[in-house]
Amino acid sequence: MRLDDPWYDALASGWGELDGTGSFAPTGPPGPADPRRGHSAADIYLEVQRSEAFQEVRRRYRRFVVPATFAFLAWYLVYVVAAVTAPGLMARPVAGAVNVAMVAGLGQFLTTFLLTGAYARHARLRRDRAALDLRWETQEMTRGAGR
Repeated sequence: MRLDDPWYDALASGWGELDGTGSFAPTGPPGPADPRRGHSAADIYLEVQRSEAFQEVRRRYRRFVVPATFAFLAWYLVYVVAAVTAPGLMARPVAGAVNVAMVAGLGQFLTTFLLTGAYARHARLRRDRAALDLRWETQEMTRGAGR
């Protein structure tokens, strides 16, 4: 760790540090926003969160993640239950020393990689552009609120 790094204390600044009077510096959010300044950053983020564009991004995310999670967990539980309740089936040889349990276990790994690729493709094609547009819009709104 470099001691001359100007960003060394930047992230922890104000959190649990003394304020010069011997008491701890406040760690909560700053006081109420100046009404002449317009909306605060929190108001802007809540507005974006309630927007239809944000809700659509969340809907697209849930439409992929929830069924994929349930399908993968079901596949995993079938594998575990089969290993416990049907050891004869799992021990059945497929090719040489490779048995059904080994093939199913490798299938678990393959499924993980395929699901990761499918998730990345889905995010790239269905969510990334909309999320990036929301991000830019939010940054522009907060930049205006800081003035």
